[in-house]
Amino acid sequence: MKLFVFDFDDTLYDYDFRLRLPALALLTGKSQYHLAKTWWAAGFERRAEAGEWKTSAEYLAQFEEATGASLTLEGWRESRMLASSPIPGAVAALRRAAELGKTAVLTNNPAPFAESFEFLAPDVAAIVGDRVLVSSDLGVRKPDAGIYRLALERLGANAGETYFTDDSAANVAGAESLGITGHKIAWRDGQADIAALSASIEDFASR
Repeated sequence: MKLFVFDFDDTLYDYDFRLRLPALALLTGKSQYHLAKTWWAAGFERRAEAGEWKTSAEYLAQFEEATGASLTLEGWRESRMLASSPIPGAVAALRRAAELGKTAVLTNNPAPFAESFEFLAPDVAAIVGDRVLVSSDLGVRKPDAGIYRLALERLGANAGETYFTDDSAANVAGAESLGITGHKIAWRDGQADIAALSASIEDFASR
């Protein structure tokens, strides 16, 4: 059976960090500049995505240590949801892919994302079920080829029967290096090219 793997941010859901940071500032009482500097610019989010803090509790404890800001998992979810909105055509393309084979999500995100997925994207969760692979759990980030090897193992698939789509050219290239069929989602004037995505899914399914 063919496997269709989708990235999440800016592939299935539009993610706008500019909406998230103000929400976090309100929740924590720290300035946007302070949070951006002490967490994101300092590299902690990237380290979290690579699995350095495996649980939400560990992530939130490190967030407080680094920023001085106390944040609950519910607060994390609230700010993340404010910054995320479904791309209707992309979710429809995922639903179509589920008619043609098996579907999954593979995303670079920290532990709170993995533990909150059904809250963040119930429409996607209803399609892919438990086939949501998050870099923090796998211990490696895209575009490292290792994450795609682990994904294939977890999903019981082989590269030749697997399709992967992402908004990052580097991430697509990482998948293609293993023989996975890749498709980069193009964005023009703030809109994802869903027609090209849908066509690539149909093309792969027909091979």
